[in-house]
Amino acid sequence: MRGSCFLWTVVALLSASVAGAEPVAYPTKGQSSDQQNRDEYECHAWAQKETGVDPVALAEQATKPSSSGSKSGLGSGASGAGLGAIRGAADGDAGAGALHGAGMGRLISVIRSRRQMEKQQDATSTQNADLRAQLDKYDSSYSTCLTGRGYSVK
Repeated sequence: MRGSCFLWTVVALLSASVAGAEPVAYPTKGQSSDQQNRDEYECHAWAQKETGVDPVALAEQATKPSSSGSKSGLGSGASGAGLGAIRGAADGDAGAGALHGAGMGRLISVIRSRRQMEKQQDATSTQNADLRAQLDKYDSSYSTCLTGRGYSVK
């Protein structure tokens, strides 16, 4: 059964996403490639049952696109220009007020966007650390199973 090859391809994608490496089994008792495939598949099923961690589901979770929308900031500049024009009109120069307001609105938009990006990066780092911890738990059980069946796991 070649299911383990697909599984480890998916896990490799997850591992790259969360900066880890997948375990690799080397037969130490002359196991055939067919036997190794069966053992890897059975150890995968056992590790998944023991830990409650499904590496395929983790890979899907790790590769899910972010659902946050991005704004161009043009709305903030336009609204800033409107407020600036009103303020400038009170001072006798609506054009200068509009220009100043547009610049300030755009600056505020850039600051907000940057803060949002930093929050998303922090959330992504935390999510990746959580995914890595779950995958480490799975890998440990998987490696233990294969070691018990006569493989060296690195």
